[in-house]
Amino acid sequence: MTISFRPLEFANLPMLRDWIARPHVAAWWGVPPSREELEEEYRPLILGEAPHRAYIALLDGAPLGFIQSYVAAECHADGWWLNEQDPGVLGIDQFLADGERLGRGLGAAMVGAFVEMLFADPSVTRVQTDPSPANARAIRCYEKAGFRAAGEVVTPDGPALLMYRERRPPDRA
Repeated sequence: MTISFRPLEFANLPMLRDWIARPHVAAWWGVPPSREELEEEYRPLILGEAPHRAYIALLDGAPLGFIQSYVAAECHADGWWLNEQDPGVLGIDQFLADGERLGRGLGAAMVGAFVEMLFADPSVTRVQTDPSPANARAIRCYEKAGFRAAGEVVTPDGPALLMYRERRPPDRA
């Protein structure tokens, strides 16, 4: 089993919209955006004009889900992470595309592989995420991927459980 990540492209937007509309995703991501809204939201990311990065996660080369990262300290204008000043802290959001694949460890494997990819950049100090406190499946997924709960916070989307995964110190020989 190999999990890899391909940058989101315009050609992926119809598939992404379909995924967001699926009940297991829409329950947490809300009403699916229109095609135009989705293109407007992801255009800067696809063109490399935003600090956010969005990917299609692949399992053995086939689409598995969606995952994105962002610099937490650069989200203040949108009301997010107002106390975060460290430019090395990245936030992530993700979902598996197919509800039938939930509960099989694929989400934790996807998140774990993505975080390792992010930590390959030495400037990344911590990765954080913020599932709904009611989303037990997501919380378990993040815990399996090495995240720990830091406590509940209030976000522009409502209450969330802030979870962190710190960069591991280098092994000493």
